[in-house]
Amino acid sequence: MKQKKIKVIIVLAAVLGITACGNKPGVGNNLVSSKEEETRIVRLYSPMEKTKPGLENVARSASEKTVIMAEEELGVTVDYITYTAEDYHDKTYDDVALDRARNNMDDLYLLNPDVIKTLGEEGKLMDLSGLDSAKNLRDVVKTANIVDGKLVAIPQEVVAYGLFINKDMFDEYNLSLPETPEEFLKCCKVFKENGVETPVGANRWWLETFVLAQAYADLYNGGNTEAEIAELNSGKRKYSEYMRPGFEFLQEMIDHGYIDAKKAYVSEAIDGEGADFIAQKTPIVMAYWGAANTETAYGNPDFNMLVTGFPSSRGPMPVMPMTGIGIGADAEHAQDAMDTLDVMTSDEALRVYAETNKVISPSKNVEVECIPALKPLNDRINENVYVLGANASMKLEQWGNTCLIVRKLLNGATVDECMAEFDRLQEETLK
Repeated sequence: MKQKKIKVIIVLAAVLGITACGNKPGVGNNLVSSKEEETRIVRLYSPMEKTKPGLENVARSASEKTVIMAEEELGVTVDYITYTAEDYHDKTYDDVALDRARNNMDDLYLLNPDVIKTLGEEGKLMDLSGLDSAKNLRDVVKTANIVDGKLVAIPQEVVAYGLFINKDMFDEYNLSLPETPEEFLKCCKVFKENGVETPVGANRWWLETFVLAQAYADLYNGGNTEAEIAELNSGKRKYSEYMRPGFEFLQEMIDHGYIDAKKAYVSEAIDGEGADFIAQKTPIVMAYWGAANTETAYGNPDFNMLVTGFPSSRGPMPVMPMTGIGIGADAEHAQDAMDTLDVMTSDEALRVYAETNKVISPSKNVEVECIPALKPLNDRINENVYVLGANASMKLEQWGNTCLIVRKLLNGATVDECMAEFDRLQEETLK
């Protein structure tokens, strides 16, 4: 890992489920840095994906290609600070990202949406709106990453979460793909009655996707988005009103044993449920778009796999949280960092990234055909049907807060207690 070019992952979805750092204060003991060999260094903090021996990490290769493009064009060397969590006891990737950015330890940071919002509001990230690549971004990307009028992060892909379905197991019991919460629960019941111990594989990071899909299906697809967000931001409406149905849905799944709450509470993303899904013991898991393309996740199953949206009142609903790469406001190598990011997120580089990784590009000028398994999810996105898992225009941050409160539910809190926590956070935020 100390070679000049460390193969690291910058797939923008992976950061959402990766924890980081040991329990020591500060940067922790799991950080790895490549050796600085040249004077023009740009430091990039990003997650390190857990790999499997003998398998090519396509997402990692896609990212590295864009880094090489920047290095060759600009004459810089990108020095990676990578991170891998050992288990749920470790400090999270987000905690370490906040610490490093607040202490000006790197130049570029690959960030989760909640961290983007926090650092943006603290003034710790540069305004990237002047970059040439920013002019080509899709509106949905700008919406998610503009904080206090500044574009503070740019992704290399649009992260879309969906349900990964073992279609063969559904066919075995004559089940159609579920579109509503009621249909989903009926499918789980059939699986349970036929000996499937845990119909839904879950981890401690991504169950909020079910909640967000149900909470905001109407808000984002009912034609009244700005007005509803304004009511939430003013306190006229409560976030708990939107969240309750999704939490009641999760509680029902817990009560009936459709998910294993205790296992989910301590499981890392994919590590906790991936093996059972691949072994066809669990018919349903949730994951990000890119996981369907890489063998380190679900890219080569021995069954017919389909990826669809989460159940909602408006049918299958993709959930799209926006991660992104930001630059520290006081970055030591600020100009080189800006130039590097501009190359990495140019249409030319994003086309290379998207074609290699087969993902949705943040550029409105780059389109890539998806693999057949992703077509149901892609069709909904092309219809402009989706829920944003992160929206900087909402005063109360969504992705991280919902994730943390879902964990309270997994650990035994009641739905009412979870709703009270949303009310407390909203009141605190508005103050």
